[in-house]
Amino acid sequence: MIQRPLGKSGLTVSALGFGAGPVGSEALSDADAEALLHGVLDAGITLIDTAPSYGVSEERIGRFLGSRRREFVLSTKCGYGVPGVEDWTPECITRGVDLALQRLRTDVLDVLHFHSCPPDVLHRPGLIEALTRAVEAGKVRAAAYSGDNAGLDAALETGAFAVVQTSVNLFDQRSLDHGVAKAQERGVGVIAKRPLANAPWRFPGRPYAHDVGEYWERMQRMALQTDGLDWPELALRFTAFAPGVATCIVGTTRLDNLRANARTLEQGPLPEPTVQAIRDAFRRHDTGWDGVI
Repeated sequence: MIQRPLGKSGLTVSALGFGAGPVGSEALSDADAEALLHGVLDAGITLIDTAPSYGVSEERIGRFLGSRRREFVLSTKCGYGVPGVEDWTPECITRGVDLALQRLRTDVLDVLHFHSCPPDVLHRPGLIEALTRAVEAGKVRAAAYSGDNAGLDAALETGAFAVVQTSVNLFDQRSLDHGVAKAQERGVGVIAKRPLANAPWRFPGRPYAHDVGEYWERMQRMALQTDGLDWPELALRFTAFAPGVATCIVGTTRLDNLRANARTLEQGPLPEPTVQAIRDAFRRHDTGWDGVI
């Protein structure tokens, strides 16, 4: 597995990261969740990304991977969900850090993101300072921001974040020319979410869900040629090797899917003419195609 620096954060991550949202589903048994999490590390994946809103994901990571904590970079989110505390307040950040440390059974959070925080909320008095204090106290290694569009731009302008997480895929490319490019210039590490674009190629017609439906419409408009590759390989190699991207996170409950994704990245970047065709198709048809929230 390719390992890369996560910007100037001092952390190193695998080019393929694991989005641990599916681990939080109570439809997944404890035994299967434990096997999946160990399979992630056994495959050479060294970034696990979770959030307090992902069901029991944090708790399971802490319970099942405690003995292997030094083998991976742990990324989670904050800003909401602290009992008895208003969301997006300094107290919410401070207490949220301590609760995350407890759930994850660790003494430090490697990466802690403000989770989908709008620009006006981001600038509330004391909010960024609360996260900075957690870094200074040694509870967090890298302050981070997860979001898209104006929120991502505002976060980067603050200079307070060592890492950002944003959507990058075949049908969501605007950030490559804006937020990702700006992050790269400033040494900010980039985690690409939704690298498979919610797999819109699975559907013969527009799906109901907003996010995958939007990607499905863009896919129809762009009419990409896959050059003999299957869609998941085309999508994953495009995102993982995009300039400025350190790692891309994919969630799954199936170890065979996980291993297939790892093998895909062994093929390296797409041929440059293929990449250019993908970029050109997006730019030609981009009629306000903001990052999908």
